[in-house]
Amino acid sequence: MAAVRGGTSRSTASTSQRSTQVEREAALEGLTGVPPGYISRMLASYCIRHVEAGGCPNTAFRQVWLTPSTALYRDMQLIISCAPVLLGIVILLLSHLSECMQMSVHPDQDVTVTVSSSWEQCFICTLIGSENDTKPTCHASLDLVPDEDVTLLFNCTEPLESAFTIRIKRNIKCTTDSCSPASGATQPSLFLEFNRTLVWELSVPENTVLSLDFPGDGLKEMTELELCQDGYQYNVTTRTNGVVDSQTYCRNGPVSHLDIQSQVTVFLQVQKGGEVDSSVFTATAKPMKEKSKMISVTPEPNTIVTISRDPKSKECDVCVGSSCNSKVLILKNTNPTPVEFNCLEPQNVFKVEINRQIDCTERSCSRNIVQAKSSLLLDFNRTFTWDLKAPSGYSFQLDFPLSGMRQIAPSETCSGKNTYAITNYQRSGPATIGMFCPGGTITAIQVLYKGRVSLHFPGNRELEPLDLNVTVGTKMNMLAVVKVNLPRGVSDTDFLSANYPRDFPDDSMVRWDFKVPGRHNYTVNFLDYRDPLCIKNDAKVEYQNDGETVKTTLMDPQPTDAQGSFSMTLFNCVINKTTPGLSLNFSISVMRSSHPVVCIINFADDENINLHIENSGSDPDCEMRKDSVIQENITVLSGTEANLSFLDCSSEVLHLTASKTIGCQSLDLCSMNWTLLTVPEMPTCLRTPLQSFTWHLNIPPYSTVNIFSPTGRLKQSLPGQQCSGNMSLHLADGDGSSIGYFCSDGIIGKVQVQSNVSVTATAKDLHQAGPFFNVSFSKDISETIVYTVHPRMGSPALLATPNWPNGMKPFSKVSWIVKLPGEVQAELLFTNISQPKCGRRHTQIMVQTFDSMKEVFYRNQDEAMEDKIIVFEDFYLNMSSCVPEEGQFSVLSKLTLRKTGKVLMGSIIGAVGAVLLLILIVLPVVVCVLRKKKRTMVSEASIYLGKKNIFKKGDGMFPTTRPENESSIYTSMDDTVVYGHLLRESGYEDSVRDHFQGQPVDTYRTFMSLTDGVPEITETPAEHEPETGQEKDGYRPFLDQSFFMPQRPRTPIDRQDSMGFTDQRMMGSELGTFKSTGDINTIRLSGSDQILDPVTYIDADTEESM
Repeated sequence: MAAVRGGTSRSTASTSQRSTQVEREAALEGLTGVPPGYISRMLASYCIRHVEAGGCPNTAFRQVWLTPSTALYRDMQLIISCAPVLLGIVILLLSHLSECMQMSVHPDQDVTVTVSSSWEQCFICTLIGSENDTKPTCHASLDLVPDEDVTLLFNCTEPLESAFTIRIKRNIKCTTDSCSPASGATQPSLFLEFNRTLVWELSVPENTVLSLDFPGDGLKEMTELELCQDGYQYNVTTRTNGVVDSQTYCRNGPVSHLDIQSQVTVFLQVQKGGEVDSSVFTATAKPMKEKSKMISVTPEPNTIVTISRDPKSKECDVCVGSSCNSKVLILKNTNPTPVEFNCLEPQNVFKVEINRQIDCTERSCSRNIVQAKSSLLLDFNRTFTWDLKAPSGYSFQLDFPLSGMRQIAPSETCSGKNTYAITNYQRSGPATIGMFCPGGTITAIQVLYKGRVSLHFPGNRELEPLDLNVTVGTKMNMLAVVKVNLPRGVSDTDFLSANYPRDFPDDSMVRWDFKVPGRHNYTVNFLDYRDPLCIKNDAKVEYQNDGETVKTTLMDPQPTDAQGSFSMTLFNCVINKTTPGLSLNFSISVMRSSHPVVCIINFADDENINLHIENSGSDPDCEMRKDSVIQENITVLSGTEANLSFLDCSSEVLHLTASKTIGCQSLDLCSMNWTLLTVPEMPTCLRTPLQSFTWHLNIPPYSTVNIFSPTGRLKQSLPGQQCSGNMSLHLADGDGSSIGYFCSDGIIGKVQVQSNVSVTATAKDLHQAGPFFNVSFSKDISETIVYTVHPRMGSPALLATPNWPNGMKPFSKVSWIVKLPGEVQAELLFTNISQPKCGRRHTQIMVQTFDSMKEVFYRNQDEAMEDKIIVFEDFYLNMSSCVPEEGQFSVLSKLTLRKTGKVLMGSIIGAVGAVLLLILIVLPVVVCVLRKKKRTMVSEASIYLGKKNIFKKGDGMFPTTRPENESSIYTSMDDTVVYGHLLRESGYEDSVRDHFQGQPVDTYRTFMSLTDGVPEITETPAEHEPETGQEKDGYRPFLDQSFFMPQRPRTPIDRQDSMGFTDQRMMGSELGTFKSTGDINTIRLSGSDQILDPVTYIDADTEESM
């Protein structure tokens, strides 16, 4: 078939060129006045004469033309009066000089070679005679004699390889068990300079299987219209009972073996210069088996499988057990059934129908149309059918998948997909509602009462899963209702009436419900229709739109540029059966009703700005185009120009972003010194605000980008430290890894990054914000990122590793340079640390002072962390990550400033100094007063008795009564008073002296009591009131002891726990430990419960003293 197409092409070219040549000759004849056809005859005579001379006119033209004895020269001499035509003839001859080739060939004995040309000016000639006396015989087509030498002369005004057709044919005859010859032989060197068609005609007897084997890399199946790129094209044509089937192949494919049961012709087309093997294929034959194929068939429940033979195919029986049938086999049993065919390829003879029943009540249907992938009789052409039945007067509705259905003409098929047919059964006979392919605008179809859904599926293909929802429809009196969702934008959708192109059923009607998208216009176009001859009622069309009804005939104008969803009903009349009936093919054209907004973007002069517009999809009516092509997202690159249009797109739907690249190749030649990042003006025709702008900062090698805020300091957005406002700034390094989100009013004064950086500003309208950053390039730094921070008093700040809460990049370093104000200390708290499992190196955290470079803190991942670190001067906080095997390294720190402890200590020392100064002034006065009184007063002292008598020998009572006694009364005694002499031990004495800061306090001195007997103490306190003639002042400290040492807690205690009691069991123990056992026997030492203090008054002359 490819050869036929090639011949048609050459014939067309020949006709075109011949007409051009004739026009030229006719024009020259009219100009010169020579008789019509004279020039054509002269040219033909010229060519033939030189072919007869055994030469080629293109090589001998000048000699022939310049020789006066030539026929052409003599002919020109006869028409001297027509000298002006001479130049024209010469031009025609030069433009039509022919190509010429002479060759000798010797075809094989069993081959038929045909050389032909369809061009009028092309000849194939055989040369007969001796070398000096040859006589050519020329032909338009020539069959060469096998096994004989022949000399051929090719002459044509066109290239020889395209002007001549070479056909080399061989016959192969096969018996029931062999073929002769057994291979598709070739003569490789024959006509190598031409395009060739090699043909093998193979004949086989009946009931014989012919096998063809192709060596090498095999063949690949191609469609009829496809051409092989390497110039080798195969074609296998079979003929069975008058039915011709053809298949095209190219080289290099999976097909290496073919089994054929009929006569076959193999074609091989080879381009000029193409080499072929001496054998293209091998052929074998074998008898066909009587019963050649057995298949096990298992029908599904409630399924009927019908296997029927195509009447046009050859004879073949289908058998179940011993029962055979040559026409049809019906299977209903769900058990596996062996089915045997007595032909080799039953799939080419039989077709399969798989039928199921679906019944509907007034409320529901028994099942949906569901078909999963099925391997049942996979090699056969299969038709799946579902018979549906609803109650009388009701309909059943088929809901198609989201992709919908598309109606096609009966002559069409669905390319590579399932083909559906929907049929309605009426009393007058079945009516085909239509044939459909998946993917279209039809969403559902209602069918009256009873119908069938058919799915035709060719063999050797997997069935695509099918799921159609079946429901009970409403009561209706029309054939069907088709529901359509028309697409947005510009579209034309075709629809057909039932039975098209045959007659629409008499006295019936069908309705289409069209849903038209908003802001669209529709137009109804009748493409093809047949208006019937009615004998009752009229054929008409009725439109309903928003409650308005319009009736038209088929010949009336139909709605144009209308809006809104509508329904269209086609009514048929009772027609005259002797005339053609009603049929209709129409289309619905949809287009936008609004006008687009056009915007021309010209970035031809700007090499750095890129623009991106994205449709958020919230408004399905929005349509964007770039250079007339609909796009969901539009990108305009720098250095280009684009024509944009926006149809029904509001500013809320579009998301406009842009980017700009800033950088330089060398740091020495770089002009990036404190460059402000500002948003350039966008074209005013873009009616949506710019919401995001990105600056790509590309640094030179071995450089660092420095980022400052021109309006203050930056704040990183972190949990508990979020950025407020509608604008945010995002920093990312060159590979897209996030550094963090930032805003103003923070503590970060500068960010330094050792890589390319992208800065993205996001806001509702960026034209009202900025400038955003001050940027400069400087020399390389050792860290990946460096932050310079200036914390503030009273405002704790958070410091987070880059990309927090995600981890740092492997092998990266980050550093914070913390600048502290005067007389403050920094409290650093690590609130959240995520440690990975490191494969290489370790994670590290280090704190180092800025000036002295003293290491304050260092930890790696294996060491325990401290809760809090105090630093008194500017410092570095350095962190480095490892190469993790699991997890990531991230740290969140909290930085708080507090007043230093030196200021507080100075205040305390000042207060103590003032008190000491006051003491030094008052103390001399007190000492003088005490010495004066001492001369006239008996010394008094408070004493503590161990276990001796508390009265001096000979004293019977106290000299004075308690109300008149002003002796010292102790409600409690501090441990340092009681045990002060014990605290003079080494190591403790210094601590006590330091505690009281050198101030004098009461001290306890041990009193040794008399050894005489002690008067018995009664329980009446009044009896023990001593009487004395003169009272002495007791010792009273000048300053309250609590001024130098803190007060003891006032804890409720039992009587025996009070310092006013002592346990006699502890007597004799210097430390007051137990020396004896027994019950508690306390001695009262204070007057806290109206018990007298044991006070002894001693005269000044007494030998005993304290």
